[in-house]
Amino acid sequence: MQVSVRDNNVDQALRALKKKLQREGVFREMKLRQHFEKPSVKKAREKAEAIRRARKLARKKAQREGL
Repeated sequence: MQVSVRDNNVDQALRALKKKLQREGVFREMKLRQHFEKPSVKKAREKAEAIRRARKLARKKAQREGL
């Protein structure tokens, strides 16, 4: 991953880098890897996340069609 520093503005480049890392999910993955997660717990978490994503998508779709 690469971020260019323009006009010696390191703060702006750092913010851009953090935003890119956030979008890629690096911070979330680091948090998950801090401690071992049992396979059964991992499976349950991933299933819950999938359900959450599906519900969110359905909500957005219903809102678009409702308008």
